[in-house]
Amino acid sequence: MPPLPVISGHDAVRAFSRAGWVVKRQRGSHVIMVKPGNKITLSIPQHKELDRGTLRSLISDSGLTVEEFVRLLD
Repeated sequence: MPPLPVISGHDAVRAFSRAGWVVKRQRGSHVIMVKPGNKITLSIPQHKELDRGTLRSLISDSGLTVEEFVRLLD
């Protein structure tokens, strides 16, 4: 398993968008993303650096693996 990168909230939104997630709205400093046909919503904080635990939880909730997510960052 590749190490989990340290990325910004903006980069996370971009990567999840490539995986089919769509920005539904922004409330405060959190972007809410949804995916058609999926009941899960992702709440991504717009920080300069996301905590590794937060990012790992978002990746898990989205149904992706860490490897798939890292590939979406490129």
